[in-house]
Amino acid sequence: MMSRSYTNLLDLAAGNFAALGPSGGGRRRSGSFGMKRMPRVMTVPGPLSDLDDDDDEQAATSSVASDVPSSAVGERLIVVANQLPVVARRRADGRGWVFSWDEDSLLLRLRDGVPDEMEVFFVGSLRADVPPAEQDEVSQTLIDGFRCAPVFLSPELNERFYHHFCKGYLWPLFHYMLPFAAQLSPATEAAPSSDGGRFDRSAWEAYVLANKHFYEKVVEVINPEDDYIWVHDYHLMALPTFLRRRFNRLRIGFFLHSPFPSSEIYRTLPVREEVLRTLLNCDLIGFHTFDYARHFLSCCSRMLGLEYQSKRGYIGLEYFGRTVGIKIMPMGIHMGQLQSVLRLPEQEQKVAELRQRFEGKSVLLGVDDTDIFKGINLKLLAFETMLRMHPKWQGRAVLVQIANPPRGKGKELETIQAEIRVTCERINRDFGQTGYSPVVFIDRNVPSAERLAYYTIAECVVVTAVRDGMNLTPYEYIVCRQGIPGSESAPEVSGPKKSMLVVSEFIGCSPSLSGAIRINPWNIETTAEALNEAISVSEQEKQLRHGKHYRYVSTHDVSYWSRSFVQDLERACKDHFRKPCWGIGLGFGFRVVALDPHFSKLNLDTIVMSYEKAKSRAILLDYDGTLVPQASINKEPSAEIVSIINTLCSDSNNIVSIVSGRSRDSLGPMFASCPKLGLAAEHGYFLRWTRDEEWQTITRTSDFGWMQMAEPVMNLYTEATDGSYIETKETALVWHHQDADPGFGSSQAKEMLDHLESVLANEPVAVKSGQFIVEVKPQVCGIDILQSFHKVPCFFTDGMQIFAPSMDKDTSIPPPPLMILPASVFYFFYF
Repeated sequence: MMSRSYTNLLDLAAGNFAALGPSGGGRRRSGSFGMKRMPRVMTVPGPLSDLDDDDDEQAATSSVASDVPSSAVGERLIVVANQLPVVARRRADGRGWVFSWDEDSLLLRLRDGVPDEMEVFFVGSLRADVPPAEQDEVSQTLIDGFRCAPVFLSPELNERFYHHFCKGYLWPLFHYMLPFAAQLSPATEAAPSSDGGRFDRSAWEAYVLANKHFYEKVVEVINPEDDYIWVHDYHLMALPTFLRRRFNRLRIGFFLHSPFPSSEIYRTLPVREEVLRTLLNCDLIGFHTFDYARHFLSCCSRMLGLEYQSKRGYIGLEYFGRTVGIKIMPMGIHMGQLQSVLRLPEQEQKVAELRQRFEGKSVLLGVDDTDIFKGINLKLLAFETMLRMHPKWQGRAVLVQIANPPRGKGKELETIQAEIRVTCERINRDFGQTGYSPVVFIDRNVPSAERLAYYTIAECVVVTAVRDGMNLTPYEYIVCRQGIPGSESAPEVSGPKKSMLVVSEFIGCSPSLSGAIRINPWNIETTAEALNEAISVSEQEKQLRHGKHYRYVSTHDVSYWSRSFVQDLERACKDHFRKPCWGIGLGFGFRVVALDPHFSKLNLDTIVMSYEKAKSRAILLDYDGTLVPQASINKEPSAEIVSIINTLCSDSNNIVSIVSGRSRDSLGPMFASCPKLGLAAEHGYFLRWTRDEEWQTITRTSDFGWMQMAEPVMNLYTEATDGSYIETKETALVWHHQDADPGFGSSQAKEMLDHLESVLANEPVAVKSGQFIVEVKPQVCGIDILQSFHKVPCFFTDGMQIFAPSMDKDTSIPPPPLMILPASVFYFFYF
């Protein structure tokens, strides 16, 4: 019986969205979104060119039929985000719309890092409710004038997609908030709130459906042969799979602007594998910090069994023949946009007003969004503690806290807001004086010029978020404190610049601000001492810290970030049109298998004809993973397998052998009912041509004294690694760690490998690592089985490969090439 999540994905793939409600009435191209349906089982292998031709035909159709101008010459970067960097306003007379660029949007500013010859095109939703009757006109206006394609979601779908799933579930979970209990909205006492409610299957379906609408809009404007796709943030994590299903070779990058939680947190997500697999359909995945990337890689290892490799500074995950790049690059700010605001006359006037207002005061500044993770109340408590512990600052220190309006909603958010108001009132009541309020709380939307003016006059900026993706507030503060030479707004224009930062160690920008005072915001006392230190240090130290920060911020701006990402995306996609690709799987299990350029698919008719015409044949079979599933608990061959092997052996033209790493004591009894079957045990060290013959050895080596040296070392690691064990063979020792903790087992295996190589350096043995094993065996162990059958056609299977290296010299049939197919295809030998 299928799981519910799987059937939902099948419904979504089939377009069955009636339960979710209709979307907005944006433009749709009839017949342009039908995806090729893949059978659940590929029963008849065919040429890869058949698949490729279909995909190319679809791609050509979508490009030619598109009614949107695209870059037929040159490359484009299509930036897909939840919201467009455009501000939409209804005209005063109510007739039509007025659009302008959102100058505060960093997505808009990433264009500065894109090569001049590459056009940037945006796809996203508008922060305005456009009636269906006006959506076509609005779309055309934005495409023609702004190179933006808007996605229109119905209010019902947007509520469930954005507020319920994105902000209500994903966002808290990615910020380390587990849904211990169902949260109820105070308004309805029935609907889940946005503050960490439990997983809602219908909200997940709405999330997938919304991502599908984004996908449809991308398809309308894409030129798959030339365009690059850059998807942004957790709102659109399902989009890469939709795109990859339609265009196997599409060049896709993804950047996560929020934290990625540790595997212990992430594994609670009911659709955890679906999300991981859809992200792995990208070519490059970007994170702000190494911690976030490390958590993602750990999840891939623990939940999907994927290991990453680092080569020449680049981290990559091998995923079905494709290398998925991992990019670690914190986002920067746009220097030019900030400096242009600093030059405005009204901004200079605002700076002068604030200096006069706070004359003689040491101003500490906080600028935060109002949500449950920014730690505003922790900051207030720390400031209150500082005033109590250091009375000298009473009447002299002021904390200005700007709280931007909340973008979410819910009971916990309302509780936090109420707590903040109570704390502010208590501090001002206990420490306030005539003409002096220690806390200035600004609970409104502050314009950019006013916000930058506060940055300019503040001695220290304090960020106490308990978890945050990046947080560019410290970066903006550093630029404002540097000022503009020749401007009155620049602090101490003729003298050295200075600034101080107190930042939480749990925010993304913390690693790049090495001169900041890092704090644990949960520790109120140490945070209070950090505030005191920040405004008490010498002027020279403030200057040194500021200079260090400004050098970094000014050279790692948003254009540097986008340029670096685009360059790495181009590098990650350089082999896209060189390798043949094969798309397989359903729903979010879809993935693209990338193959070697010299790969050619083995034709079933050729195999059958070669088999029938050959005068003698050798069939060499692996055991674990071929005859018996790798994960099977019962390792005994089934009656069907034994019957098939005996049928093959009954043909006098066939020589059938099993080549395995298993011991002869294991293989012999399992195939006692196969009198004509050959066995090669322990990778060929022991060889038996039929059941009634004696076991032979391929070498006369009899010195196994090295085992007494290797076994104590292996025992040492076995005792220290829970879940590991040693398999003792006649000629080898194998240490298994598949049941151990993946990270710890892998680390122990690497250390054991080095240890054994050092101990056995002068012994005639080979120490090798494999999938969840470390093996020690004689160097001469192993036999070139194919050499024994050089006069006959050979078919070798190891679960994923079928190899036919040579054909009978008397036949005119050419040797077929290497073939990669699922293990189940092995059974075509027995038809």
